[in-house]
Amino acid sequence: MPAIDALPCGDAMSSHEHIETDGGVPIKAWIRGVVTDDKAIQQLRNVARLPIVHGHVAAMPDVHWGIGATVGSVIPTKGAIVPAAVGVDIGCGMMAVRTSLVASDLPDDLKGLRSLIERVVPHGRTNNGRKGDRGAWSNLPASAEDAWKRLRGDYQAIVDKHPKLDRGSTAEHLGTLGTGNHFIELCLDEAQRVWVMLHSGSRGVGNRIGTHFIELAKKDMRQHVANLPDEDLAYFTEGAEHFDDYVFAVGWAQRFARTNRDLMMTRILQALHEQGGLPKFTHGEVAVNCHHNYVQQEEHFGATVFVTRKGAVRAGPGELGIIPGSMGTRSYIVRGKGNPDSFHSCSHGAGRALSRGEAFRRFTVEDHEKATAGVECRKDGAVIDETPMAYKDIDAVMAAQQDLVEVVHTLKQVVCVKG
Repeated sequence: MPAIDALPCGDAMSSHEHIETDGGVPIKAWIRGVVTDDKAIQQLRNVARLPIVHGHVAAMPDVHWGIGATVGSVIPTKGAIVPAAVGVDIGCGMMAVRTSLVASDLPDDLKGLRSLIERVVPHGRTNNGRKGDRGAWSNLPASAEDAWKRLRGDYQAIVDKHPKLDRGSTAEHLGTLGTGNHFIELCLDEAQRVWVMLHSGSRGVGNRIGTHFIELAKKDMRQHVANLPDEDLAYFTEGAEHFDDYVFAVGWAQRFARTNRDLMMTRILQALHEQGGLPKFTHGEVAVNCHHNYVQQEEHFGATVFVTRKGAVRAGPGELGIIPGSMGTRSYIVRGKGNPDSFHSCSHGAGRALSRGEAFRRFTVEDHEKATAGVECRKDGAVIDETPMAYKDIDAVMAAQQDLVEVVHTLKQVVCVKG
């Protein structure tokens, strides 16, 4: 698909909506032509009323209601961080690698390739995540062991100060997929080249870190929480007791998440080389690894701020990102345009249109089979919450952010592995 031309960004021709708030900063929302629910708008207004927000809040076209803060929001804060805005899937993001394979190199029956990926990458969750969980390593491979050696020292520093965190899987989750909307796909681009794409984050340890510090923020702000528009928006300020601990821990979890994606990708490519029955191929000509649930310091509008992207991808000038659709729709490799009003950000996907419960109530296995026709993937009742109809129209989402990114490659999955 060719690159999309930018729209003029002046006030008269701006491609985003201005949403005013009562006693808060404005919201700039790239939602034209995209269905957006009132609950998400109210959450954005709640965030905009925090005294720590710098300038305005940005909302991406995939914006939808989330726990704590809105998914698809970009929140710049001065001297403070809202742990619930980062969330519990710290460092969740995408990775994609283009190979030299083309569509004609793939077998007619793709079940074998899907089964191969499912064998070499632990996915899903059983036994409530306890011993024997299929989604964790029972015997740690050397690659995960080596990676954990590089991560273990800083993890120990975290748990020394917060011993409640020293439980559950850590190294056992390095190089594993998880559940929910996490996935691994084989895709074809506009030139019929084969890509490997995956979506995952910091797994159990990131969840524990996020949950722990969200509760600490509420506790630390207990005397002020009555003045917050939502208690989940409790925040740490610089100099507060747990601020530095959180910055250190969230940075570590983001490194864990990126390492997790790297390990999975390496293992998948190696398996395709050795066991996939495919012609010899090369890879790495184009590779992208980007977070979309994270916080980092950046410069915007003349100030150094903490930018929290909860379901948003950094899209600075020339930076590559990934915007996935759903199990049966297109995904995009994009190049950022560095739009200052979005704080150099774009959407992280299509965004949910329906809750998981509502998707289960509304759709059948037959509906899901029709929506994923031509894709080698799970077609059982347990994945109906991830069916394409549960997500917003990816075409509308892309049209709404023409001044944020240009499309570099258009991908369509042929194999999809879900947790």
